Amino acid sequence: MSSTRSLENSVPAAPARVVPGYAATAGAYNSGLLLLRLVVGLGMAAHGSQKLFGFFGGAGLDGTGEYFVMSGYPAGKTMAVVAGLSETMGGLGIALGLLTPLAAAAVVGEMINALTVKGGGYFAPDGIELELLLVIAAASLALTGPGRYALDRFIPVLRSHRVIYGVAAIVLALVVGGVFLLIRA
Repeated sequence: MSSTRSLENSVPAAPARVVPGYAATAGAYNSGLLLLRLVVGLGMAAHGSQKLFGFFGGAGLDGTGEYFVMSGYPAGKTMAVVAGLSETMGGLGIALGLLTPLAAAAVVGEMINALTVKGGGYFAPDGIELELLLVIAAASLALTGPGRYALDRFIPVLRSHRVIYGVAAIVLALVVGGVFLLIRA
């Protein structure tokens, strides 16, 4: 037994093989974050412009305001402006990688309200599948940061992303989103 034990301890472990060309590089990670930011951010900005301006077949402020009133929110048109600006500005901020934690917080807070109002099952078209995906994507970007290909890189305090910024942004989104849910009748 002792000879077996000494043999096991003396044999070096085989190094993990990294196949050249298959390991993710920093450029690959940054490109992936850019793609995620563009899809989520531009999608949210387009959705917000439906609320604000009626673009892309949206209801505009009047129609969206009526929906908010029917959903139990006071001052429907004001709520439509808040939701539209949160989606548009948050989406553009995510797409550009500008003030990414705060932009993601705007999307998370607004989507939390959308999840609550929509309710229902999980799968589309009546479920919460898309809203949940957007909340998770925005929160993930708040935590990971925007990557190298972002305007945050030119803002000294955000140049080197810190997880605490993302955590603080998510907490802010939950608190503000919760306040808006509390004012709902």
